[in-house]
Amino acid sequence: MSDLRSLLHPFVHHAFSYDLGTFQFTGFGIAVLLAFVIAQITSSEILEERGQDPSVTSDCVFAAVIGGLLGAKIYYAILTGDISNLFHRAGFVFWGGLVGGIVATAGLMRVRHWKFTRISDAAAPGLAAAYAIGRTGCWAVGDDYGRPWHSHFAVAFPEGAPPSTAANLADLFHVRIPIGIPPTEVLSVYPTQLYEVALGSLMFLILWRFRNHKHAEGWLFGLYCVLAGIERFVIEFFRAKDDRFFGAFTTAQVIAIAFAVGGAVWMYARRNVTARTPGILASPA
Repeated sequence: MSDLRSLLHPFVHHAFSYDLGTFQFTGFGIAVLLAFVIAQITSSEILEERGQDPSVTSDCVFAAVIGGLLGAKIYYAILTGDISNLFHRAGFVFWGGLVGGIVATAGLMRVRHWKFTRISDAAAPGLAAAYAIGRTGCWAVGDDYGRPWHSHFAVAFPEGAPPSTAANLADLFHVRIPIGIPPTEVLSVYPTQLYEVALGSLMFLILWRFRNHKHAEGWLFGLYCVLAGIERFVIEFFRAKDDRFFGAFTTAQVIAIAFAVGGAVWMYARRNVTARTPGILASPA
């Protein structure tokens, strides 16, 4: 019985939603909206600091919204092998959204003849801030939580997406549940959403600190890729996941390694200001 009691929850989470007539506003939807808003504000601020045109960010954010939402849903449908998941409210996967947003904005920049290195460099801190805010939405709806945890700081999600019951953890995420726990029992788990909010905020502080770097345009975006890859690689060890197709590593961890390595290579390539790789200021001193 000691194992059973250790899995009982000291903190119980309740999903946040508000009904206004026929419309339902959830914490996730509000967080996603605020994430794009803060990304635009920070990107515009950095471009203006550098003497560049900040008006381009509104179109880039719009492209990121469309590409991000489509990328997240397509990735989830591929991961689950179920095309019908494209039309469900659930399943907005981070890596799919990030890649989709990058592809969509890069395409827009190519059409408009804007420099990807310039805009991505200015957008890097905003991407981290948007990630932290977006994860508050995951917390609000009880999504993307972790594995069962024996701690007074663990959290149970009886109204989660899905609820953190023994049956859901076993069937959906292949978590080994101790014998004697009923399938309907709501278990306490790692509140990984809060860890991601904290780590995303730390990434933002680091990137904001280095926003006036002396390297070539694009260097800061490379640093973002490195930090985002490390963050996601670490957090996946605590998440309840069912996509461990690479031994002990999840698909997200493999992508995280690729992002971190690619970011490091990008930083190295943009380390020096040259005639072909200009600095971040419109009129360098």
